[in-house]
Amino acid sequence: MKSDRLLSILLLLQSRGRVPAAELAERLEVSKRTIYRDVEALSTAGVPVYAERGRHGGISLLPGFRTDVTGLTSDEARALFVLAEQGTHAALGLDGALGSALRKVMVALPAPHRPAAEQMTRRVLIDPDRWLAGPRPPVDVEALQDAVFADRRLRIRYRHSGSTAVRTYTVDPYGLVAKAGTWYLVADRRGVPRLYRIERIAAVTVSEDSVQRRAGVELADAWAALRRAVEEQPAEVRIRARVRRSRWDMFVRIVGARIVLREEGEDAAAEWIVIEVGYPALTGVRQLLQFGTHVEILSPPEARHAARELAAEIVAMYT
Repeated sequence: MKSDRLLSILLLLQSRGRVPAAELAERLEVSKRTIYRDVEALSTAGVPVYAERGRHGGISLLPGFRTDVTGLTSDEARALFVLAEQGTHAALGLDGALGSALRKVMVALPAPHRPAAEQMTRRVLIDPDRWLAGPRPPVDVEALQDAVFADRRLRIRYRHSGSTAVRTYTVDPYGLVAKAGTWYLVADRRGVPRLYRIERIAAVTVSEDSVQRRAGVELADAWAALRRAVEEQPAEVRIRARVRRSRWDMFVRIVGARIVLREEGEDAAAEWIVIEVGYPALTGVRQLLQFGTHVEILSPPEARHAARELAAEIVAMYT
């Protein structure tokens, strides 16, 4: 597109100073005649650009005309190019746009910073998905994004986890959040913040009513409150258990957020590590049973009893 080409010319001139028209034409894959027409267009738009003929001529900007792009530090440039590997932009339909934007930034970077930025894309890879996440159902984030940007109330058809029924809700959207490869719609329902997993939204309709968000609350605020509600559930039940040291790292990865105490004074060479974990209800023992004989529930007695009953049900299933 011509607008993209004009910006690329501007950024090149800013970083290089005088650039021959032939070089600009080669870089942007157009003719010299097109470059001179683009220079005229920039000049008409108020950009102080001019052409000098002759052996040492070229296209230049008047001295002192700068934008902020070449003021980037090396670390700032590298941070921008890490964005290209995060993946969420693809779900929003912005994959090509981000690549184009980064190419323009690369052109405009001061020469000393370019190698660091280029190396970042080759030496750092960010994979947002968890291990063994399995195939994900297709999610039309781009269509939902358009609905959210309309600043209208939405009517969604939504299936809750563990249910086959699809319910209809009218919600006031704040926006979309991608967490660990999963997309969520953050919205108020009857003035209360809610979290809707996008892959379980069956349909979305944009209403004629303007969105009614809580005053002073932005997407980041609503998300922070919802995240706290998930991660800071009250530990009504505390379970004392011991974990084999050989499985401790795996235990921490899976149960780490639930660990409320690790007993002091343990022998570093001992086979077992004694801890306390907190759950909202006694059913939390189900999470501990996945470790088999590598985790033993010590107390309270009702937790041991619940584990025995669950183990008996499993044995009965396979008998």
